[in-house]
Amino acid sequence: MTSTTSAYLAVSQNLPRYQAMTAAEPAVKTATAYYEANIGSVTSIQDFVGNYRLLSYALDAYGLGDQINATALITKVLEGGVSNPNSLANTLSNSAWKAFAAAFNFVGDGASSAASPNAVQTTTSDYVEQQLESDQGAQNVGVELALYFQRVAPTVTSEYGVLADPNLLEVAQTIFGLSPATSAENINSQAQTLSQLMPISDLQDPAKLKQLTERFTAMYDLTYGPGSGAATNLTVASSNSSSGQSGAAAVLAGVISSNGSALGSELDAFTGAPTQVFSTALLSSLQRFSLGG
Repeated sequence: MTSTTSAYLAVSQNLPRYQAMTAAEPAVKTATAYYEANIGSVTSIQDFVGNYRLLSYALDAYGLGDQINATALITKVLEGGVSNPNSLANTLSNSAWKAFAAAFNFVGDGASSAASPNAVQTTTSDYVEQQLESDQGAQNVGVELALYFQRVAPTVTSEYGVLADPNLLEVAQTIFGLSPATSAENINSQAQTLSQLMPISDLQDPAKLKQLTERFTAMYDLTYGPGSGAATNLTVASSNSSSGQSGAAAVLAGVISSNGSALGSELDAFTGAPTQVFSTALLSSLQRFSLGG
């Protein structure tokens, strides 16, 4: 079975080819052709929201496809625009709404702005990318998450943006072996932990972003791959290396070693444990080292 890492690298290293293949899929090609032919006829928010095919395409392009029936919410988001910091698009926790409202800024730029060549190219490219990620996810969810992280993480401006995005948060938790239970902690404490483990500047550095993404795919396989023994992401894989370390511990140790930091006794204790939940002591220790630098 192809590993998450090898499958992700196959796509990411040949992204233009995979994008072209996705764009040529009959369903994608038909949907894109309809959008390109009809978005120019939209003259108002009501026209846009009332055209199911156009709206569905646009929502899918911005990762909001599951909101297709929330027409009242969509209308309010578009009517509020993005110029007012207190507008609905700017205050919703999901930043995709802000991107969607900015792309279809009927209030600020007029209805015709959505049909400009640049706007159409952006939306259709985003749609294809979303479909590519979805296609990969049908075969391996880890690959879909890795591609999503690679695309979206650089746009995040604060740790709170990561915490507000379930996909980005899952990637971060998987990279560092953090239990999803940490999401119940104080939001400011979570943000502080993330700032130390995964500084925002690292997400905007292509080399560090690539390194983080590949660490995610490795940890994803160790946690959820065949033979991992993991039922949930609260447990650590028990695939032993020749040195006696668990697979997850080896990867985590590599993360630490490559950044000139150490976990000390907590990591030593964890190394020999085949399957266990990360302890409070380990989480505390994790907070003391930084991935960036």
